[in-house]
Amino acid sequence: MSKAILLLEDGTVFEGVSFGAAGTVCGEVVFNTSMTGYQEILTDPSYHEQIMTMTYPMIGNTGTNELDWESRRIFCAGLIVKEACPYPSNWRSRKTLSAYLKDSGVVGLEGIDTRKLVRHIRTQGAMRGILSSEEFSISVLRNRLEAYPGLVGRDIVSEVSSERPYRWDKGFVDVLRGEEICPSVRYSVVAYDFGIKQNILRLLRSHGCAVEVVPAHTPAEKVLARKPDGVFLSNGPGDPAALTFAVETVRALLGKVPIFGICLGHQLLALALGGKTYKLKFGHRGANHPVKNLETGCIEITSQNHGFCVDLDSLKGTGAKMTHLNLNDMTSEGLSVKKKKAFSVQYHPEASPGPHDSRYLFEQFTDWMGKR
Repeated sequence: MSKAILLLEDGTVFEGVSFGAAGTVCGEVVFNTSMTGYQEILTDPSYHEQIMTMTYPMIGNTGTNELDWESRRIFCAGLIVKEACPYPSNWRSRKTLSAYLKDSGVVGLEGIDTRKLVRHIRTQGAMRGILSSEEFSISVLRNRLEAYPGLVGRDIVSEVSSERPYRWDKGFVDVLRGEEICPSVRYSVVAYDFGIKQNILRLLRSHGCAVEVVPAHTPAEKVLARKPDGVFLSNGPGDPAALTFAVETVRALLGKVPIFGICLGHQLLALALGGKTYKLKFGHRGANHPVKNLETGCIEITSQNHGFCVDLDSLKGTGAKMTHLNLNDMTSEGLSVKKKKAFSVQYHPEASPGPHDSRYLFEQFTDWMGKR
């Protein structure tokens, strides 16, 4: 067992045991309250440049497999757990979490008091940190951390987006039955890849959509030239206000084709309407966040992953109607602009991991395309 160390920008130090790959990495230190789903979390591009702390005490007990990837690789900068299970037990498991991280070149830290780290983040806010299993000089680590710019004001979407357009033809798979849900195509959808999760694409296909994924910098006129029935705005990492190119693209699409946005896509839609966004103190990340649907009065348990949020007051006079509200802190979780055929949610209705309470939103999208 070898040593690993975490240094936060406020000088707080946590020492533990290394697992996964050896190395040194900087990122924003955050936490996720999900009990499982760690493989989907690790491969979610929205976590790019984030060092993830899992609050559940044992992580890795179901191992890893080839089917639970949400993108082409791990995007988390590093992983912190109380205990990494070395002996997973699951019929789908092919590799331990430590081996999975090692093969992907991702640094892990275990054996620290994750409750203390999470309480510190909740009190002081998410902050920059450096995680290392090869360098233990605090002064050297501090100098490297000071050179790391953080997430605010930077475009990191361009680092995770696909380089060229591609077609997606795989539907949602019921792993217990081994069945792929792939009905006949009724609609054509262009999905912007700001860091898109594959389960979003699976669910779009399973709702009868032929999906073409395009890079984040694709101009609106090129998308409209494809004459899609709808446009999807994906999740993604970082500060939405820094993505001026994407805001202008969404603004050019508004009113011309039905639009559905998730997470970063929700924030970009709000900015395109003239709203503003701001950084949350420690963000929302987990698979158990309560959200109220203001149109039905129903409470949905949702999967979430965002560090920035839409300023509700900034949307006044834009024609946007708030549709969903976070019951933990009363922040924005959804909006709709029916005149412009656009709606979005801040959380992740595609789950993976998380509950399936909100999958009706994909049906809402196809209904809007059908009424076009």
